[in-house]
Amino acid sequence: MIDCPFCKIVSGEITSAKVYEDEEHLAFLDIRPQSPGHTLIIPKKHQRWVWDVPNVGAYFEVVRTVARAMQKAFCEEIHSRIMGEEVPHAHIWLYPAPGRAKGDPRDFERNAKAIRDALEPQ
Repeated sequence: MIDCPFCKIVSGEITSAKVYEDEEHLAFLDIRPQSPGHTLIIPKKHQRWVWDVPNVGAYFEVVRTVARAMQKAFCEEIHSRIMGEEVPHAHIWLYPAPGRAKGDPRDFERNAKAIRDALEPQ
């Protein structure tokens, strides 16, 4: 979709604070975070709804992988929401429980690095 901001993030037309990427999925920080590390996970190929994602199991495995990293980086309580209203591209929100994660929600560089570092094998 030409006017889809998430498709523009995938193509590199819009910059983002990426935390995870594979052939079919991308995770990046939300520009209006609910808490430090608020992340969106999307399929790279435009799908209107999460329910339209062809291999939804693989998609949810990525969501779990990112959520586990966020638990290490911020706090154990990670909230999730399946979204699609505001931006017409399938996406899932993951965000640490507001008030439990320490840090500045708008410190995108530090928050993205914390998640990326937690993704790496220890």
